[in-house]
Amino acid sequence: MSKADTIKARAPRGFADRGPADLAASERMLAKIRETFELYGFDGVETSFVEYTEALGKFLPDQDRPNEGVFSFQDDDEQWLSLRYDLTAPLARFVAENFDALPKPYRSYRAGWVFRNEKPGPGRFRQFMQFDADTVGSASVAADAEMCMMAADTLDNLGLAGQYVIKINNRKVLDGVLEAIGIAGEGQAGQRLTVLRAIDKLDRLGADGVAQLLGEGRKDESGDFTKGAGLSPAATERVLAFTQAQGATGAETIENLRKVVSGSARGEEGATELAEIAALVETSGYADRVIIDPSVVRGLEYYTGPVYEAELTFQVQDEDGRPVRFGSVGGGGRYDGLVGRFRPEPVPATGFSIGVSRLFSALKAVKSPIVSGSEQPGPVVVLVMDKDQVASYQRMVSTLRKAGIRAEFYLGSSGMKAQMKYADKRNSPCVIIQGSNERERGEVEIKDLIEGAKAAAAMGSNAEWKAARPAQFSVAEDKLVDAVRDVLSRHFG
Repeated sequence: MSKADTIKARAPRGFADRGPADLAASERMLAKIRETFELYGFDGVETSFVEYTEALGKFLPDQDRPNEGVFSFQDDDEQWLSLRYDLTAPLARFVAENFDALPKPYRSYRAGWVFRNEKPGPGRFRQFMQFDADTVGSASVAADAEMCMMAADTLDNLGLAGQYVIKINNRKVLDGVLEAIGIAGEGQAGQRLTVLRAIDKLDRLGADGVAQLLGEGRKDESGDFTKGAGLSPAATERVLAFTQAQGATGAETIENLRKVVSGSARGEEGATELAEIAALVETSGYADRVIIDPSVVRGLEYYTGPVYEAELTFQVQDEDGRPVRFGSVGGGGRYDGLVGRFRPEPVPATGFSIGVSRLFSALKAVKSPIVSGSEQPGPVVVLVMDKDQVASYQRMVSTLRKAGIRAEFYLGSSGMKAQMKYADKRNSPCVIIQGSNERERGEVEIKDLIEGAKAAAAMGSNAEWKAARPAQFSVAEDKLVDAVRDVLSRHFG
C-alpha cells in the first residue's frame, strides 16, 4: 500500500478505547455494584445490543426518523433495527416476551453498552455503559423507595459515603402542573418533552436559563440556539414555582407541592405517594441521604410516577480550573406503561440506572481505592536467547502457567536489549534468562525488574550498576516456580 493510500488510524467521534488499567479498575467497580444489587435480591440478565426500532418506542426523540437519536439500519426483510438507546426498553421487551415464565414481581439487573446517535462533546459519548436494576410487576411505592435506598447503599459501598444525595420527585405532581398550564393533551407530547428537558437542566442553567427554554428558546455560549417549549409567561412562572417548592424539610416540600397542584387529582396523588416514600425512607434510616426534590423530572417521557436521581455533592475543577459540582451519576423512576405496550394487561415497573462511565470518573476524582488501587503486575517474560531452543522456553512458560503465574515467552525477532525494553513496557515484574551456559548447568537467571529499577535509581553510575548486576540471581531450573513466586510475593503480597 502506498503512502497516499494509507488509512488514517482514528476512533470515530464520540467513541473511546480503554486500556488494561481502566478495564481492571472498571471490573472492580462493576463487581461492587453487582454485589450490592444481588444483596437486594436482584438477579442478572443480558439483553441484545440490537432491538427492533419499534420496540424502543415512541419515547425516543424524533420517532419518525429512525436514525435520529439512535443508530439504525434495515434488515434484509426491510425491518428497522436499532442499537439499544438504554437498557430499560430492551428489558420491557424481554419481560413481555418471557412473561409467563418469570416470577412476578421480577427483579433483575443488567450491565452493558448503550448507544446514542447524538452530537458528541466533552464528557458526552455516543457509546457508554449503564448498570440498571428494575422491579417489574409491583405497583407499590415501596419498590420505588427500595430503589433509592439501594442506590444509596451502592454509593456507600463504592466509598462515596457523605458525598452524595438521592433526590426523589413524582411525575404525577408534574402532570398536575402540566394540566394546570394546558399542555396535558395527547397531541402535545412533544411540547411536554421539551418542558421536561428544560426542567432537567435546572442545576446547570439556573432558573433564567430554564425560563428561556420554557419560552421561545435559548442561545448558548457557542451561539447554538435551542428551540423552547413556547409556554406563555404565566405558564412558565407556574412551572418554575413547581421546581422551587423545596422546603426545609420533606414534609414542608410535600406541602408546597400540594399547593402547586391544588385542584389536580393526579397531582395530589403524586404528592401523597411522595409522603409515603418519605415515611419508608425515614423508617429505614436513610432520611439523611434520600430527600424530596421537585427539580428532578428525568428527561424521558415514559416515566409515570416517582423519579429519582443520584447526585454527587463534592466539587471538581473544570477545564478552566473553576470549581464545579460533579453532578448526577444515575437515576430512574417508575414506568408503568412501558411493558404494557407489549401486553394486553397493565404491568407496573420501576428501575434505577447508573451511568458507569461518569461514576468511574467520579471515583477517580476522589482517588477511590476501588479504581486507583495497586497496579497489577504484567506477565513474567521468558527471554529467547537461542532461537533453536524455543521448545525449552515454551516449556518454562507452560510450567509457570500451570502454577497459576501469568507468563509468556518473547515472540518477536529482536535481541536481548529490545526484549528487556519489551518486558518493561509489559510491566513485567521479572524476566527469565537462559542461555547456553545456564542450560548446561541446569539453571535459569531471574532478573527482578522492580528491584533492579530501585537499585539503578540509587546508584551513581551506569558502570557501577552493571558491576553490581542488581536483583539478578540464578536458581536451578526445577526451582523456577518457587523463585518467581518469591519475587511476586515480595512486591505484590
